[in-house]
Amino acid sequence: MPINLSKGQKVDLTKGNASLKHIMVGLGWDVNAFDSGADFDLDASAFMCGANGKCPTEKEFIFYGNLEHPSGAVKHQGDNLTGEGDGDDEQIFVDLKAIPESVDKIAFTVTIYEAQERRQNFGQVSNAYIRIVDEDTNQELIRYDLGEDFSIETAIVVGELYRHNGEWKFNAIGSGFQGGLAALCGHYGIQVA
Repeated sequence: MPINLSKGQKVDLTKGNASLKHIMVGLGWDVNAFDSGADFDLDASAFMCGANGKCPTEKEFIFYGNLEHPSGAVKHQGDNLTGEGDGDDEQIFVDLKAIPESVDKIAFTVTIYEAQERRQNFGQVSNAYIRIVDEDTNQELIRYDLGEDFSIETAIVVGELYRHNGEWKFNAIGSGFQGGLAALCGHYGIQVA
């Protein structure tokens, strides 16, 4: 039975569960039934941050254009261009044992591709969630439904996996940004061309 989190709630992942090594972070959403003239393309990303809350290099920014960290610790399963169907729309696999010591947290985000050009925002998206599954047992551990109604935001920090006293915890963030992926990159110290 997964733990359902609410915004701001934190939960231990590895404490009391030493066998947890491989997790799948699934992100999903539905697009509200109205036509903005263009398809919605939502993108999941992971920012692997050091103690300063910033990505040391561009290699720590995992997204549709950089699917895997050199350590193999974080692997994005690729871009879903439409969000059609049930279940996870995008998945990111994390090997907890392979995460470099220099990485203190991994922030999971969702952005709307070309939101400004397509006049789209998260007010037009519903049923967004993040879930964490033990990949080895296929057991869902955590689920966080973003029940909040975002209106003008084009990017959301959904949650963070972070290291605390040698254990991994998860924090349900649910905070919105305007400015899409570029705003998030700036927040996490990635230079955008």
